[in-house]
Amino acid sequence: MLENLDQQLFLFLNSHNSPFWDTVMTTISAIIVWFPLYIAILVYLGLRYKRKFLIILLFIIAAVTLSDQDALLIKNIVHRPRPCHEPALSGLVHLVNGRCGGMWGFVSSHAANSFNVALLSLLLIRKRWFSVSIVIWAAIVGYSRIYLGVHYPGDVICGAAVGTLAGWAMYSLYRLTDRHLLVKKKYFNQAKGR
Repeated sequence: MLENLDQQLFLFLNSHNSPFWDTVMTTISAIIVWFPLYIAILVYLGLRYKRKFLIILLFIIAAVTLSDQDALLIKNIVHRPRPCHEPALSGLVHLVNGRCGGMWGFVSSHAANSFNVALLSLLLIRKRWFSVSIVIWAAIVGYSRIYLGVHYPGDVICGAAVGTLAGWAMYSLYRLTDRHLLVKKKYFNQAKGR
């Protein structure tokens, strides 16, 4: 039942296309396009957190790795074909530039990684305009994968959940580490002052 609903929703969302949107969604989905955003976020975090930035950067790297590897692991366990590889949908999928990707699509790594970056950065930056913008960006990246014919909506939603959980886990570990280091620093400063 859920799989059938997912396919029907996919076909509805994937069928609304045009040459203009083919170009836009291909561009949005290209990871290389994300780098200026990532660099801007890292520069902002570096300026804001100064000495803590290197520790934050380690947790960001760990979060991205965790998110990406979790998505890959789930794909290799579940083995759900991408819509463009699904024989039952043959001839119904709008596939842009003939690119389908690997065989398995559940969960979307693009969605996992973009929502991971969104959650981590909004927790570290905490500006309303940024939070709204970065979540919209992550949602558009997720939608682009449906538009391009390479993921079902369920792949994107579950990928977003994987990325969000990985981001939350690493942010929680960062906060725990930060508190632990603060306690040690306070204790060290008190001992030094005696």
